[in-house]
Amino acid sequence: MASMSMMRGTALPMRSRAKAPARMAAPASRRPLNVVARACASAVGIFGTKAGMMSYFREDGTCVPATVIALEGGNIVTMIKTEETDGYNAVQVGYKTVPERKVKKPELGHLKKAGCPPMRHLREFKLPRKDFVEVYEPGQQLEIEEIFKVGEEVDVAGKTIGKGFQGTIKRWHHHRGLMSHGSKSHREHGSTGASTTPGRVFPGLKMAGKMGNVRRVVKQQEVLKVDPARKAIVIKGCVPGKPGSVVEVTPAKIVGKNSGLSPWQLAAIPPMKKKEKAPPAEEAPAEGAPAEEAQPSA
Repeated sequence: MASMSMMRGTALPMRSRAKAPARMAAPASRRPLNVVARACASAVGIFGTKAGMMSYFREDGTCVPATVIALEGGNIVTMIKTEETDGYNAVQVGYKTVPERKVKKPELGHLKKAGCPPMRHLREFKLPRKDFVEVYEPGQQLEIEEIFKVGEEVDVAGKTIGKGFQGTIKRWHHHRGLMSHGSKSHREHGSTGASTTPGRVFPGLKMAGKMGNVRRVVKQQEVLKVDPARKAIVIKGCVPGKPGSVVEVTPAKIVGKNSGLSPWQLAAIPPMKKKEKAPPAEEAPAEGAPAEEAQPSA
């Protein structure tokens, strides 16, 4: 008992735990810089505002659905980027002029430096070659009649209409169950996976969630009419977004068939110099092989 009381009264030495070395944040100079940009566009496009849809009658009398895209103030080149200065080639375009009080001070200073009015939307068109970028200059006004012609194909990008939180039937076109009295599953999702193996839900499973309000591109739409006087363009079919939303119209990107540039843009680009192939080197005779005697000329 005495020994127990003595043990209780004395403090036993605690084992020292080895502390893991604290991780120090890497300095800003050593952190890798990742520049993320969209894929290269076929050419520089323009902004527009979706006005609505209509029925368009062709010259042969056929009627096709069409979308009218109105052009508000803007479509001015605000910045030129090259591989030497920014690491990639791109042309920045501004759209929709607004009062100065509706633009933030840093962006307003950026626009004033280029000699452009205050604009709400800025977008970069990344191009594959430096020659495509050198055609433009800051403050240049993009004209719709020079970029698009009737009969050409364009790509239209914009944000789709938001539908809110929707079920799998509307979002993914799932089939519903029986609507009779004995059915236990009318519009429910159903099973999401096994219980024990793998015991989890696989990523990417089609389930209920938010629908719409995402960026989509409608490709290779035909240009039906270009009206510079009314500042509008008529495109066959439908485009993403609702009336009043901003869309981007660019020449169609057809891989391996066209570069997407207009004739006036191609005329201003100097042709690329082809690399001359070096003549094949003459093979030296192998060691020990008899040298060929030169035959006397006749």
